[in-house]
Amino acid sequence: MFGKESGENARIQQLAALDRFKDFSDDEIRMVVDAATYLTVPEGWAMMSENTPADKAYLILAGEVSVRRSGEEVARVGAGDLVGEMALVNHKLRSATVVTETPLEALHFTAETVADLNAKIPHFKEALTGATEERLQRDQGD
Repeated sequence: MFGKESGENARIQQLAALDRFKDFSDDEIRMVVDAATYLTVPEGWAMMSENTPADKAYLILAGEVSVRRSGEEVARVGAGDLVGEMALVNHKLRSATVVTETPLEALHFTAETVADLNAKIPHFKEALTGATEERLQRDQGD
């Protein structure tokens, strides 16, 4: 039990340090961590595939992923970044495949978890849409 609690506290501290969660109360950050599933993912694992339905999103805590469209790498993202949120927010098919480049630690959110957190914490929806807007600006070269 001590190990689980210690890990949760570390994840709460990681989220609290991220700019996208700066407006969250301690209780809201704890709700996000409690609702998500903590995962460790090996290098070379496809977390999601292009042109598939949106059913999950990940918040990367440690490690790096390659974002690929039509097999070509278009970005690398790491700790503090969200992946998979664009398709959830926009209710569209996945626009890219995401493959782990290093061993990864992440928080996994199902579509249901995202909907529940959006209803309970208005800042959560803003954090997701903010991440989506940042990524769209990067993709358009702004």
